[in-house]
Amino acid sequence: MVETAALPFDAVLFDCDGVLVDSERITNSVLRSMLHELGWQVSEADCFRLFVGRALRDETAVITAHTGFTVTGEWLADFRERRNDALVRDLLPIPGAVAAVHEIDQRYRGNVACASGADRHKVELQLAKAGLDVVFEGKVFSGMETPRSKPAPDVYLAAAAALGVDPARTAVIEDTPTGVRAGVAAGATVFGYCPPQSPSHNAPQVLLAAGATHTFTDMATLPALLTASRAAHSPR
Repeated sequence: MVETAALPFDAVLFDCDGVLVDSERITNSVLRSMLHELGWQVSEADCFRLFVGRALRDETAVITAHTGFTVTGEWLADFRERRNDALVRDLLPIPGAVAAVHEIDQRYRGNVACASGADRHKVELQLAKAGLDVVFEGKVFSGMETPRSKPAPDVYLAAAAALGVDPARTAVIEDTPTGVRAGVAAGATVFGYCPPQSPSHNAPQVLLAAGATHTFTDMATLPALLTASRAAHSPR
């Protein structure tokens, strides 16, 4: 086991969707179906491009522009209900993520957190489905509960503050340009997860352009990658 004093970071902060759980295809299938019901025959690729990594409540103008429909609280609540039903039925963890999180949690002696742009109910539902709720108990942070959503750094700053660490001494694990920009804005070192041939993930160059310091394609490699890397800033 690597000694804590030798580790390059003081904490590791994980996004949830697309990093810990394979949820984006499920969520976007529900959203795409509901957009079709409104008359917008959006393609799967465009649905991913327009909505993945963003809070749906912040993208309602896009929906209105394509459909003429003014998004209401009731419509959003219906989306969340249908989305949650699909997640309960079909959600699986990202391959290798559960083992990687447990190893990282042990190495960092519990200095890990989940910082997502999604609503808390969704995040906690997904962590429970993946068997990671115990690891992140009391350390779940939702961008819906901060003044600004990703790409603003608020949720990562909140997670670092709760763990009592300098954000510049954290590693952030992300899979979207929006999330990468949030981690960079927080001052963290960002690792971009980009498995090949995945329609719901971005190419490495996209995440690097957004500010990721490293990219990787296999969750099983993350513990070693973190150990071999350096924080963006040395401790004061």
